[in-house]
Amino acid sequence: MKIWSICALGAAMALATLALAADGKPQYGDFGFDQAGQDLSTRPGDDFFRFANGAWIDKAVIAPDKPSITLRLLAANQTEARIHEILEDAATRAEQRPTPPLIEGKVGAFYKAFMDEARVEQLGGKPIAGLVTAIRGMDRSQLAALMGRNNAEFGGSLFSVYLDVDLKDPKHYAAYINQNGLTLPDRDYYLKPDFEKQKAAFEAYVADLLGQVGWSDPAGSAKAVVAFETAIANASWTKEKQRDPVAMYNRTAVADLDKLAPGFDWKAYLDAAKLGSLKSVVVGEKSAFPLIAKAFADTPVETVRAWEAFRTADDAAPFLSKAFVDAHFDFHARTLTGQAELAVRWKRGVHTVSGGDYGAGDRSDYFGTMGWAVGELYAAKYFPPAAKAKINQLVLNLKAAFHARLEKLDWMSPKTKADAIRKLDTYVIKVGYPDKSRDYSKLVIADDDLVGDVRRTAAHAWDFYVARMNGPVDRGDWSMTPQTNDAYNGGLRDIVFPAAILTPPIFDPNADDAINYGAAGGVIGHELTHGFDDQGRQLDATGALRDWWAPKDAAIFKARAAMLGAQYSTYEPVPGAKVNGELTMGENIADLGGLTLALEAYHASLHGKPAPVLGGLTGDQRVMLAWAQAWRGKVKDDYVRRQVVSDPHSPRQYRVNGVVRNIDLWYQIFDVKPGDKLYLEPQKRVHIW
Repeated sequence: MKIWSICALGAAMALATLALAADGKPQYGDFGFDQAGQDLSTRPGDDFFRFANGAWIDKAVIAPDKPSITLRLLAANQTEARIHEILEDAATRAEQRPTPPLIEGKVGAFYKAFMDEARVEQLGGKPIAGLVTAIRGMDRSQLAALMGRNNAEFGGSLFSVYLDVDLKDPKHYAAYINQNGLTLPDRDYYLKPDFEKQKAAFEAYVADLLGQVGWSDPAGSAKAVVAFETAIANASWTKEKQRDPVAMYNRTAVADLDKLAPGFDWKAYLDAAKLGSLKSVVVGEKSAFPLIAKAFADTPVETVRAWEAFRTADDAAPFLSKAFVDAHFDFHARTLTGQAELAVRWKRGVHTVSGGDYGAGDRSDYFGTMGWAVGELYAAKYFPPAAKAKINQLVLNLKAAFHARLEKLDWMSPKTKADAIRKLDTYVIKVGYPDKSRDYSKLVIADDDLVGDVRRTAAHAWDFYVARMNGPVDRGDWSMTPQTNDAYNGGLRDIVFPAAILTPPIFDPNADDAINYGAAGGVIGHELTHGFDDQGRQLDATGALRDWWAPKDAAIFKARAAMLGAQYSTYEPVPGAKVNGELTMGENIADLGGLTLALEAYHASLHGKPAPVLGGLTGDQRVMLAWAQAWRGKVKDDYVRRQVVSDPHSPRQYRVNGVVRNIDLWYQIFDVKPGDKLYLEPQKRVHIW
């Protein structure tokens, strides 16, 4: 199953580190909360997000090479610099071509290849010229085979394949095939008039890249390519529909794929993906598959070739000459997110080697990177082992709080409750970095072949997953590198906190306990409750996709979730762009559950003693303000418009305001009254966990 994570903005590109102040002082304010950043002229009941963060927001300036500014991204700057230092040092010690033997040498050579701008500029589009030439002569079977290599090669694919735990047989892995093929962030960009400007810019971008690779009639081909992707968008499921794990699990014999979706060469696709020996796969959007295959079969092969040539150039553009880089940035970042300037080269080099967003529009955080190798070097240098103990204790306290709340739930029957507690008890907590290192001994890296390095690292990663397909499931596996500032609840019934998230504003070992419970505890609780949200609740204690809820309990849960979704669907962060309560349902439930559990765990940690008052704030007030501070930031409107149609997370102000207004205690401790903008009548407040 795809992982659930906490971050709406900058999750992959925000690298951070554990900030251990030498003087023992917290990073923010006197006790971990920046009171100077508050807007005390705003009533908490009118806009709690602004009450907690307004003064900071008013002064904050979004850097021209970013679409947002947040505390998480500010923390990124220091770690980005530290990783830069690691890579620069590795580059100076890297052996000359072709194959440095050590991890440091290979990481250094990869970074050196990216930073050799003169060579990259000299090569222009030559590194992909051979592939583009091959595409010109491909028939439909060869195009399907190229799509099968999508995890290890530049280019597009109408279907994506990934390997993960089998949701119906959690002791084994399965191959999942899903709809794919769209360059724009979501099908809405093709089908709704709200995005006509972006769609027109997309066509111009396609023509630009096709012209750069020497494609005939780039303007005419671009028009046909956009029409082709529009047909794919029409066939594709919405992101809301994709959130149903039962609908998305369709075990299908490989022999039956031709019957399900005729017109596409499935054998060529799977053989090229190195999965030709499989007897069955799990099909995702089942009703979309025949429509997408028909679009492929009915579209003139010249158009499909042009599409593949464009997608190849689009994928490779960040690693090619300036003309490609600028075109890629102008469309993916400036047009779609509002980012004003391209990041400097060394920053893009850091993200290319380490993983993450190297300029917007990248299809995967881990495609063509050495993220696990960088993570190993990063954790060894910057992650103190003492942090594990602190986070593990927080996790134990949050699990205990969730256990207690499950036992006291008045709407869940004893049998469902017992099964829920059993599932909670199976969760494994992983902190910092994986126990096992990724083996890079066979990976070839050359300091003068950037595009080749990206290709070979992508192929190396795909081979790793393919090689373990028939073996036992590795419950020690990680899906995020240590340098990723995020956390997740995965299909292995694991809660994972990479080293980089253990930093202010999420975690500060020098902060007051209430601050760490509100921020780090809220994140831990968020991840724990993901296992019981509208998606997670459909997996049982073994990780299997199974309906283990009593019908009455499920009906109550769905009704309460629907109430929460209806609230969020009324929120409009920028004019004409409303939050989609169905798309964001799981994250909203987890946010509400996370802060609820954080408060419960904090109360338990006091062992009956009164909480101290710090800065005029009670312990409960500090917990809630810490949660609000964790989401402190401001974002450009274009990014928000993209987010509300394509991101399962709500914009950050609603991760605060949308949560607190459903917690009864908030009304008491911040004197929220009827007439305040966020006030909800008690019967309209949603209580799930």
